[in-house]
Amino acid sequence: MDANLRFWRAEGQSFFQRFLLWSDALDPLLLLKSTNEIQRTRLLIQNNEKTLSEPIQNNQTKQAFLLSLSSIHPDTDKIIPVLFRPPAFMPITLPLFVFHTYTTAFTLVNGNGTPKAEEYSLHQKQIFLGLLAISYSACVGALPLAFMNRYVLKSSLMQLVVRKLLPAPLFGLTSAFTVAMVRSPEFENGIEVMDRNGKVIGVSKKAGEKAVMETALSRGVLFGTTFFLPEVLMYCVQRARFVKNPRALGSVRMFVIMSVLAGMLPASFSMFPQCGEIKRADLEPEILSSTEETEFFYNRGI
Repeated sequence: MDANLRFWRAEGQSFFQRFLLWSDALDPLLLLKSTNEIQRTRLLIQNNEKTLSEPIQNNQTKQAFLLSLSSIHPDTDKIIPVLFRPPAFMPITLPLFVFHTYTTAFTLVNGNGTPKAEEYSLHQKQIFLGLLAISYSACVGALPLAFMNRYVLKSSLMQLVVRKLLPAPLFGLTSAFTVAMVRSPEFENGIEVMDRNGKVIGVSKKAGEKAVMETALSRGVLFGTTFFLPEVLMYCVQRARFVKNPRALGSVRMFVIMSVLAGMLPASFSMFPQCGEIKRADLEPEILSSTEETEFFYNRGI
């Protein structure tokens, strides 16, 4: 089992533990670390790795693991391109004009690295699915405004529904759809499952489906909440007249959105364990025939 997954098993048992870890691992300053520094840190972790059955007390070791978590893919053991590392997620997704393109590419890079297919190029298929997801999400997001303008629906109720109420569920649903679409090869071809010692037992489609569905749900919650909560907060701000200058409302809105996204990002990543667990009864019979283990683990992806 990869050192990152062992760390998650030891240090990320509860939502609160995962939230604190992600809060540290999402530090944008980690993006400034050089490739050589990441490789040295990774080599140090692998050379000195012990059974991570107890929480790590050494702060230097913990910082090394945070750099590894934010920079290394646990399935391929390769350095993730800097723009698609977890700490880059929030700074890049704030400009909405690159939102769908970036989130699709982020999902593709940070998915489970197991799926392989001989009859077609998996990489090309995922790119094609990503383009479909981008196009679909962009069209669905723009549809309500286009419909309102096309039929000149200018009533205050329609303005409220289209501009205030619809964006949150739409962004949540399209974000979840993007994850499911781009990572569909994982539940079509399966992902590796391991025993508690890290030994690969087999490739499971059911584990792949569970990993994708959990990630899709967390992504939907992330962006659904990020677009819903600021509207509620801004409504309260305007009702209470905290901001008397109308020109300052735009700056306040941007600050609120950034604050909500900054809090929701580690919260959504922490909804489910990074080292996922699946019970024996939920796996395929062909995998169970080769082992007596009752619990199995897999890399959920981000």
